[in-house]
Amino acid sequence: MHTPPPFWLDWLKVFPQYFAPQHLLSRVMFELARAERPWLSRGLIATLCRHYAIDLDEAANPDPAAYHSLNAFFTRALRPGARPLPDNDTAALVSPADGRVSQIGRIEGGQLFQAKGHHFSVESLLGTDSLSASPFRGGAFATVYLAPHNYHRVHSPADCRVMEVVYVPGSLFSVNDRTARVVPGLFARNERVVLRCQATGGAEFALVMVGAMLVGSMTLEFCDLTPLYRGRQHRTLRLGGGVSLARGAELGRFNMGSTVIMVHARDSMTWDSAIKPGDAVRVNQRLGAWTAAGDPLQH
Repeated sequence: MHTPPPFWLDWLKVFPQYFAPQHLLSRVMFELARAERPWLSRGLIATLCRHYAIDLDEAANPDPAAYHSLNAFFTRALRPGARPLPDNDTAALVSPADGRVSQIGRIEGGQLFQAKGHHFSVESLLGTDSLSASPFRGGAFATVYLAPHNYHRVHSPADCRVMEVVYVPGSLFSVNDRTARVVPGLFARNERVVLRCQATGGAEFALVMVGAMLVGSMTLEFCDLTPLYRGRQHRTLRLGGGVSLARGAELGRFNMGSTVIMVHARDSMTWDSAIKPGDAVRVNQRLGAWTAAGDPLQH
């Protein structure tokens, strides 16, 4: 079993992030990642491939030279059929992203577990008040970390309607394990986009895309985030009757890597007992199932 390094060593390595110009560095990376000069984009892609074991066999285009920028490479599409949905399992909730499960479990006392010694409240994560967050108290959550080598598009974990999109401004700390062990309330203090959703069976859930160092840019397939980002103020976009998404449908992407957190209302679903922190997961892999309160077949 992997033993984490002592706290003092983690702290020494994370401490400079408190003073780093997080948003400026992320803006510089934003521009570099979109540069389309072949000598620069190909050099950046080649450097990335040397440092990470990136599997291109499942990519729609497996040729690194075919991508006109680093961001195009990072947000590459998968070939059709690469992430099939579970067969004959309409009650299954599936992973919204490729990555690794950082934490998974229950929301106890309105708190989500981050790492040893650190919790954060569901209302602080969602950027809302206690009344709006109350359906999730006693519910369930799962945190999926996307590493640089992972597929970076995010998909819907269930048949649902996205009812509102909330942009919450914040810091841009790294979201790796070391930083999670050191920075209190990490995921509730970083910049994030919150999707408040209603599943077909009526159960509420939220999907949170958390920004990070060098990753201060997220996009959604079904709406323009630009009005939300403008001014870097807390903003809410209500979508009227909602935007329908089928389970497994692409809903957005990280322009680099970061973290997705799923938050489910109490008594609406259960996680599969085989899924543990540290497990690698893939888009459309079964993570849990609706209970009778959330199962669309019961409604």
